[in-house]
Amino acid sequence: MIRAEAITLLRGGDVLFEDSDLQVFPGHRVGLVGRNGCGKSSLFAMLRGELSADSGNIHLPADWRIASVAQNTPALDKSAIDYVMDGDAEFRQLEAQLAKAEADNNGEAIAHCHDKLAAIGAYDIQPRTASLMAGLGFTQQQLQQPVKAFSGGWRMRLNLAQVLIARADLMLLDEPTNHLDVDAIFWLESWLKQYDGTLLLISHDRDFLDSVTTDIVHIEHKKLNSYRGNYSQFERQRAEHMAQQQSEYEKAQVMRQHLQAYVDRFRYKASKAKQAQSRLKAIEKLPNQAPLRAESGIDFHFLTPEKLPNPLLTLRDAKAGYGDTTILEKIKLNLVPGTRLGLLGRNGAGKSTLIKLLAGELKPMAGERLVNPGLSIGYFAQHQLETLDLAASALLHLQRIDKQASEQKLRDFLGNFGFSGDQATRSVEPMSGGEKARLALALIIYQRPNLLLLDEPTNHLDLGLRDALVAALQEYEGALIVVSHDRHLLRTTVDEFCLVADGKAETFDGDLEAYHDWLQQQAANDKRSEQPTTRQRDDRKQQKRKEAEARQKTKPLRQQIEKAEKSIHTLELKLADIHEQLSDSSLYEDANKAKLQKLLDQQAQAQKDLQQQESAWMIAEEELAELTEELQQTEDK
Repeated sequence: MIRAEAITLLRGGDVLFEDSDLQVFPGHRVGLVGRNGCGKSSLFAMLRGELSADSGNIHLPADWRIASVAQNTPALDKSAIDYVMDGDAEFRQLEAQLAKAEADNNGEAIAHCHDKLAAIGAYDIQPRTASLMAGLGFTQQQLQQPVKAFSGGWRMRLNLAQVLIARADLMLLDEPTNHLDVDAIFWLESWLKQYDGTLLLISHDRDFLDSVTTDIVHIEHKKLNSYRGNYSQFERQRAEHMAQQQSEYEKAQVMRQHLQAYVDRFRYKASKAKQAQSRLKAIEKLPNQAPLRAESGIDFHFLTPEKLPNPLLTLRDAKAGYGDTTILEKIKLNLVPGTRLGLLGRNGAGKSTLIKLLAGELKPMAGERLVNPGLSIGYFAQHQLETLDLAASALLHLQRIDKQASEQKLRDFLGNFGFSGDQATRSVEPMSGGEKARLALALIIYQRPNLLLLDEPTNHLDLGLRDALVAALQEYEGALIVVSHDRHLLRTTVDEFCLVADGKAETFDGDLEAYHDWLQQQAANDKRSEQPTTRQRDDRKQQKRKEAEARQKTKPLRQQIEKAEKSIHTLELKLADIHEQLSDSSLYEDANKAKLQKLLDQQAQAQKDLQQQESAWMIAEEELAELTEELQQTEDK
C-alpha cells in the first residue's frame, strides 16, 4: 500500500502540498487530477524517489517494481521491438546471465536461468511485445525499424510500450493518451482495466478516466483529497461536498453575526460583561472556515464573426498530398455556417493533411478549393505553438494583431484566458505548454474567424480548460472542423463525422461507439489479409499434425497444469477479496474482533493453499518441459 503522512513539499518557493495525507491500496487504479502546476508530476517524482518531502513521509513496499514513462528517447539504431522489450528489466538481466552461463559452459547456471526465464514468461515475450505494440498503432514493418527513425510522438508511444511490458507492481502514467489516436486509446483502456498492479494516472481525458479508474485523488488547496469511483462519480461527490461546506460556512456566519451583535451592544455594561465575554468565547469556537474557493477557472467565449457568408469553403474532387505522394483524393466538402464536423481515422490516414488543405497550407494537387471572399480562418495546431515569439508577451502578440486597440481593452480580453496583471506582460518563453495553447487560442478568437479548424486542441490543457473550451465551442456560430483524441470534446461539440481512410474522406454514419466497432472490424480484416501461401499452408498442416501428436502425449500434464492454474486463480481472487475487506478501517474496532480474526484465519489458509497449488503447478511445468524436449529430440532425429 502507498501511504503518505502529513507531507509538505515546496518547489521554487511555492507550497505544493501542506500537511497532506494519502492512501492508495494495492490493485487500485487511481486518477490524479488538478490544475496544471498543482503538483501532480511532483508527486510522481516523490514516488520514484527523485524528490523528498520537506516534511512528512511517503511509504510504499520496498520490493515493489515501479515503472513510469521516460520523457526522452535516445536516437538508437536498436529495433523498436528490442527497445520495448528493454522495459522488462528482469528479462534483460536473466538474458545476460544466461549468455554468461553459456559462455562459461556452466550447465547448472544455464538450467537455473532457463527456470527463471520460464517463470517470468520470457519465452513468449516477443509475441506479447508485438501484440502490445500493434495495440498502440505500430505496424509489423515498424517493429524492426530503428528507434531513431521514429518521430517524437511515436517515440513516446515506444516509451509507453516499455512501461506496459515491464510487469510493474506500481505503474505511473503521465498523460499517456496525449500522443495516441482514438483507436489506440480504446486499446489502452482495455489493457489497463486488465492490469492487476497498482496504477496512478495523470490525465485530462475525462472519458479515459471514467473508463479506467477506480479512485480519484484531487489536488486542491495544497491537499490530496481522495474519492472512491471514477471521474464522473468524483465530480458528483465533490459538488455535494462543496454545497455542504458552503452551507456550514453560511450557518456559522449567521451565528457569528448574531453573537457579535450582542457583544457589541453589551460588552461595556458591567451587568452584561460576563455574558458578553461568554459570547466572545463562543465566537472563537465557531468554525473559522473561509468561504469555499472554487479553483479559479477560465471562462472565455468566441466572439461573433463579423461575416457569415454561405458557403464558406468548398472542395470539389480535391486531391491532397506531399510532392508526388497522394494522401487523399476525390474529396468533396461543402462548409457552411453551423457545420460542426469531427474527423475520424487511424493514425497516418490523412486527417491533418485534410485540415492543412482546408486551411490553405496545402494546395490541392487536383480538383478545386473554392473560397468565399468573406472567409476568415482560425487554424489551431500543435506546431503553431512553436511559431509564438518567445521574447514577446501575450499583450504584445495581441497588439501586433490590433494596433488601434487600447491597452486596457486588450488586457481585459487576455484576462478571460488567465493572463491578468503581470502575466499579460511576461515573455512567452517560460510559459508552460498549457499557457502557450491558451495564448494561441486567444489570438485566434480575437480575430473573429468564421471557420475554425482545430487539430488536437486539448493537448496540454487541463480538465478545467477543456471544459471551458467545450462550453465556448458549443456557442460558436461559425463552421467548426475538429481532429481530436478527446472523445468528450468530440461528443459534445460536433454534429457529424467524416471518416478519413483508404485515401478518401467520406461521411461516417454513426457515433464514436460505431467508430470503435469499425476499428475492430478493420483490425479483423488486417489479420485475415495476412493469410499464408499454399506452401506455407502445407507446411503448417504437417506441423499441426506433429503438434497434435505431441499434445496427445502431453495432455495429462497439461490438464494438471490447467487444474492448478484454475485453483491458483480462484485463490488469488479469494485473497484479493479478503484484502479488500481488511482495508476497511472499521474492522479493527473492538466490536469487530471476531470478524477480523475469522478473516485473518481465512487469509492464512488461502495463502497456504495457494503455495501448495503453485508448487504443484511448478512440478507439472518442469515435467512438461522435459517431455516436450524429449519429443522434440525424437522429431529432429
